[in-house]
Amino acid sequence: MAALGGNASMVGDVLFTVTNGASVLVCLLAAILVFALRLHRSVVYRLALYQVLAALAFAMVDSLQIIFINYQYNPKVYGRVCTLVGWLVTYTEWLKLVFTVCVTFHLFCFGALHKNLKKFEVLYVTISLLVPALVAAVPLITHTYGSGPLGTVCYIFVSNDSYKSNVAFAERIALWDGPALVILLAASVAMAVMVIKLARRVCKKRSTTESDTDVDHDQFWKAIKHLLPLATFPVLFFIFVIPGLIFDFHTAQTGEPNMYLATAVLIFVSMWSMASGASLLIHISVARLWHGKSVSHKPVKRDLDQCERSTNHADTVSYVNSNTSFHPQISSFADE
Repeated sequence: MAALGGNASMVGDVLFTVTNGASVLVCLLAAILVFALRLHRSVVYRLALYQVLAALAFAMVDSLQIIFINYQYNPKVYGRVCTLVGWLVTYTEWLKLVFTVCVTFHLFCFGALHKNLKKFEVLYVTISLLVPALVAAVPLITHTYGSGPLGTVCYIFVSNDSYKSNVAFAERIALWDGPALVILLAASVAMAVMVIKLARRVCKKRSTTESDTDVDHDQFWKAIKHLLPLATFPVLFFIFVIPGLIFDFHTAQTGEPNMYLATAVLIFVSMWSMASGASLLIHISVARLWHGKSVSHKPVKRDLDQCERSTNHADTVSYVNSNTSFHPQISSFADE
């Protein structure tokens, strides 16, 4: 942002650094808490953990952008390092995106379709590691990694050649803005459908039976409230991606970046990771508070363990009715 100049640029750099630092801390805390409570034994928590670790990696890589604050004064020195950072930024943002899709897909399958896809965990991880590498390699081949009008930002941008700048803009749309917008919108819709289907099952059950209605109603709303923080992964990601898309199209139309919009984009981008870590922390907190102040990790695991085990039953409502005490055995579906 140094290239944009002025006090606003300095304020933007400070906010960018602070939010990235906060994102690293939040993601670290979420990851540590998952291990401390031994929640990683559950496949869904592991997927959520992978997503948070990807967000942590992105925040740490994005924090490196601050070292290029003087890039414009010595581009030869910073050039090759900038290319490396640009590749890392592209790789880690796609790493986060693909893991977000995997979490969403898994939650939707067992939350809405009652399908057990635990065996796909290795496939999830493999796809999440390989796809970003392939995408990040494209700008490396076309030599479009560089520092653009934001000064400190090394990404897919070449400002000293009009043809390459057009190629870089097309790559940003094709390799990130477009796919991220479509994928995250679809993932957000999938999470909304999942929650609606769970809610409809609650209402349907209440209207067809009088026995244990209140208990059944409470159990399903507990499940919804537990899943909601994890379901916000794609929704929040989608919201934070929009400013970057607006900035790209605004810059393409006007020929010059808007300083204030650029500042907002940097802050929103640096909050991608914070949102992921915060969502997982909120999920764990909700699960703990709902089941009381027990120091055991078992109450925190029950929400997703119940949903995972319910995929082995033809009717989730019948399963919950048969477990109205909501105290499953120590072994969980994910541990089997």
